[in-house]
Amino acid sequence: MNEGTGANFMNLQFAAKSENESFARVTVAAFISQLDPTMDELSDLKTVVSEAVTNSIIHGYNNNPEGVVTIQAEIRDDMITIIVEDRGEGIEDLELAKQPLYTSKPELERSGMGFTIMENFMDEFEVSSEPGRGTSIKMKKRIESKKALYN
Repeated sequence: MNEGTGANFMNLQFAAKSENESFARVTVAAFISQLDPTMDELSDLKTVVSEAVTNSIIHGYNNNPEGVVTIQAEIRDDMITIIVEDRGEGIEDLELAKQPLYTSKPELERSGMGFTIMENFMDEFEVSSEPGRGTSIKMKKRIESKKALYN
C-alpha cells in the first residue's frame, strides 16, 4: 500500500477466531462507505472480505485462535484495494486450490467456491502463498459511486 501519497488507507489485525469474520466485514464496509458505493458493490465487497478472512482462519490457521489475520485497505480515487494476509500453513498447490468446488476441508462442508467468488466479484484478484509461511490475497474493485449515477 502506498501510505502517505494522497490515498486513504486502513490496517487491521485480529485473532484468527471465526467470530471476528463479521467484525472484519463490517469494518471494511464502513471504510469503503466513504466512496458511496451501491448496495450491490457494498454487498460484493463484504462477501469477498468474509471469504478471504474465513479462508485464513479455517485453512491458514486450522481454527487456531493464536493466528493473526491482517487486512489492509486503500482507497485511491474510485479504486479500492483490499489485502487479506495470514502467516499460516500456506497453500501447497495454488492452481488446484483455485479450482471451483475444490476444498481441502470437505469434512467441514466447505463449498470450495471462495476463490471463485472473490475473483468474480472483483476487478482484479491475485493470490500468493508459500507453504509454511502463509497466504496473501490482493483484490481491487473500481467503485461506481451512486453520486455519479444521479448526475
